[in-house]
Amino acid sequence: MMSEAINDLQVRIEALWTDRTPITGGDPEARATVEAAIGLLDTGAARVAEVNENGEVVVHQWLKQAILLLFSMAKMETMELGPFEYADKIPLKTGYEAAGVRVVPGASARWGAFLDRGVIMMPGYVNIGARVGANTMVDTWATVGSCAQVGANVHLSGGVGIGGVLEPPQAAPVIVGDDCLVGSRCIVAEGARLGEGVVLGAGCVLTGSIPVIDAATGEELGRGSVPPWTVAVSATRSRTFDGGTFGMPCVLVIRHLAPGERHDKAQLNAVLRQHGAAT
Repeated sequence: MMSEAINDLQVRIEALWTDRTPITGGDPEARATVEAAIGLLDTGAARVAEVNENGEVVVHQWLKQAILLLFSMAKMETMELGPFEYADKIPLKTGYEAAGVRVVPGASARWGAFLDRGVIMMPGYVNIGARVGANTMVDTWATVGSCAQVGANVHLSGGVGIGGVLEPPQAAPVIVGDDCLVGSRCIVAEGARLGEGVVLGAGCVLTGSIPVIDAATGEELGRGSVPPWTVAVSATRSRTFDGGTFGMPCVLVIRHLAPGERHDKAQLNAVLRQHGAAT
């Protein structure tokens, strides 16, 4: 249930979104309002999107609007961190030790992203508005785009690209459920969804329009959404066009797991993490 203070903040953000004059005029009250909304995202007190009890994605558009308003009012600044220099509108996230988050040198997240306790960030990136659940690993050169929602106990393997979406504000972001293992170099974008406990094989490309097919039956299970507790891999299926027959990309569900069952790769990942090994 939304608190009265958050509800009031939402009303003010929506008013600023309708009338941009205070933003373009540099109104300090308007800036404070926008920064208060981003602060809710940064601490995890609010989130851009969530899955309701009916399994539907609910997008809180006003928080996306706050992010877009922040970009419109912020100015470029130079930031120096040791030998590194950055030029950006949005400051970097801070306070990792107090938050119980491990961040390896070379990793970074923007202010307005939420990293829950136990998150491990190898050299990679988490953008503003994104949410990464407890004990999730963002492995080397993995990226989590703006507003993407990643669950707890997830492993985003090396080079994984989780797509982001800011506009239009009502667009649903990528949702990755708890206990997922996303293989190296996978791309999950355009509002695609991974259900709880999904193991996605290396190199998969899943967007909102990619068909997901059950290997045992040939049935198309939907587009852009891999069902919970399944193992899925990259595949192709033949499609005939005027110019010939071509293999079009799809994602193939090759195994159904019992709820809570861990795939061999996920079990290995848990053992390595338990003993402090970076994977």
